[in-house]
Amino acid sequence: MIPVTRTFLPTFEEYMEQAKGIWESGQLTNNGAQVRSLTSAVSQYLGVSHLELMSNGTLALQLAIRALDLRGEIITTPFSYVATTNAILWEGCEPVFVDIDPQTLCIDPRLIEAAITDKTCGILATHVYGYPCAIETIESIAKKHGLKVIYDAAHAFGGKLNGSSLASFGDCSTLSFHATKLFHSAEGGAVVAADPEVARKLFLLSRFGHIGEDNYLCLGINAKMSELHAAMGMVMLPKVDQIIAARRQCSFWYDEHLQGCHLARPHAPEGLEYNYAYYPVVFDDARSMKLALAKLIEHDIRPRRYFHPALNTLPFLEQPGRYSCPVAESMAERVLSLPMFVGLTEESIKQISGILRSCN
Repeated sequence: MIPVTRTFLPTFEEYMEQAKGIWESGQLTNNGAQVRSLTSAVSQYLGVSHLELMSNGTLALQLAIRALDLRGEIITTPFSYVATTNAILWEGCEPVFVDIDPQTLCIDPRLIEAAITDKTCGILATHVYGYPCAIETIESIAKKHGLKVIYDAAHAFGGKLNGSSLASFGDCSTLSFHATKLFHSAEGGAVVAADPEVARKLFLLSRFGHIGEDNYLCLGINAKMSELHAAMGMVMLPKVDQIIAARRQCSFWYDEHLQGCHLARPHAPEGLEYNYAYYPVVFDDARSMKLALAKLIEHDIRPRRYFHPALNTLPFLEQPGRYSCPVAESMAERVLSLPMFVGLTEESIKQISGILRSCN
């Protein structure tokens, strides 16, 4: 079986060597040496100053909303993983969905201002598949209207725009270190904050709001990363460039073997150093996508309808379908993310491509 992704693992010996100090110290959590080391190492790798590790990427989103004190309406994208919308709802805010740009599949900045009301407090946009949002335009709109900006950068680790990490933009950027990501700590995440005071608040929010045993400063929850997860991150981080290079090669093979196939791809802007996190393809219509999906599954190949459904249609929204997002709804019916992982061979990519070509 060829899955849509396969977790890259270090050798058992590499992990145990890194984790050895945990057994020696007996400290498994509560901001131990591994977490402190990973915080510093990831910050240095990304070129950011204020980063706080979290136990997962969803809590990273929730605490970013909480740390920025967002209340009311948050303008967001209907084309992302459900965690983006869930975080808004969980924090008691209302998602206001704005359609996506058909070229980038990210939130369409031309539609944002029309969605702003006196209840709007922020914008939460996703760098979809690791392709960047229209950062300059969104920043300009946010400044004009006094809004906070959060970027869901779960797909964007290692990606850069004009030399700057995609995690460095916005008031906060959130990261996921889930096992399916190109950099992972098995489970984990992080928030990068532009303001050191917001970073301090994130630290407190993720640790029950207190420092030491009795110094309670604010409401908080448990979003701490464990030492065991941080140790995995410490082993994985030096391998990120190697992982991106391997995925780049897979992407080039897809490009070569899918030549002439009537499949669209997201637009990459100038200045993007892409991380090759995904290989999404867009079919002409839902029927063609479903035919190709069925044929791939027949051959034990498992792509993913990533993302489906469009988030503005989720059944648990207060008013499902309230926001019309025809581009996102159409894309959700036509996109497939093809298998992409370290170790995927050119022969497998040739097989996948051949099946897709036969469906055209």
